[in-house]
Amino acid sequence: MTTGNRLPRSDLPRWSRTLRYYVSRFVVGLLMRLLFRLRLEGRENLPHGPAVYCFNHLNWTDPFLLYATLPLRPRLYFFGPKEADMQVGPRNRIMYWTATAVPYKPAKTDLLDVARRVGAVFEAGGVLAIAGEGRIHVGEHDLLELQDGAAYFALRSRVPIVPVAVNGGSWLDLRRTLRVRVGRPIPTGERATSETVAALTTETWLALKALVADAPQPAVPGRFGRWLTEVFNDWPEGSRAASAEVHGPSGILSSDPQGRSPERPRGAAPGDPEPKE
Repeated sequence: MTTGNRLPRSDLPRWSRTLRYYVSRFVVGLLMRLLFRLRLEGRENLPHGPAVYCFNHLNWTDPFLLYATLPLRPRLYFFGPKEADMQVGPRNRIMYWTATAVPYKPAKTDLLDVARRVGAVFEAGGVLAIAGEGRIHVGEHDLLELQDGAAYFALRSRVPIVPVAVNGGSWLDLRRTLRVRVGRPIPTGERATSETVAALTTETWLALKALVADAPQPAVPGRFGRWLTEVFNDWPEGSRAASAEVHGPSGILSSDPQGRSPERPRGAAPGDPEPKE
């Protein structure tokens, strides 16, 4: 099977996938800029070739924020959603239409095939964005444990991991600032073993944790903002309140925008503030 046949929506001709990519990037970018103020920091840290972008996940808008702020080239792909959900819900249908989603089966019985499809993305010169935590969470400063998929894919294809912090999405409102902060790439080169995957996952977590250290905590908005925030959120615990009780491990935080190794430990930051009267 050729690289082109493993890329997302290989049922479509190449020109159609390309057209859908650029049209969707333009439309999503326009809509996101109409709704919010967008800011990209650390663009100089983005590699010019294939890489894994490992980002934290606060809200349903996160993939669209990356779509609106990151450069057009290399072509941006996303890991997920689950294959069974591709045609369920407007967000997933949009991702499916754009031909940028690399889905996987919910039971994870197709990991070898998924790894080959991810490899095809890199062989084609693309980059793959992965929500490293595998779910959304509450709290701008918090970071749950990362799953090992991002590290495994990076090591298997010998491409760097780039920590990408998404900030501002825990509470949305019109014209609020949403920030994407890019850290320094983490090089790879070793074989993908359980030890190297675990070590790279830890290094990525520390780099990403450092990038969210000084993220401002948005105030709870009014009724429209709360609706906009939650309209497509899928909380694993069933509600935002229940998910607010789930926290990542305590780590070393830093406000260094380059993601350099921080110097002093702090405890995990608290979650969202109480709504204002």
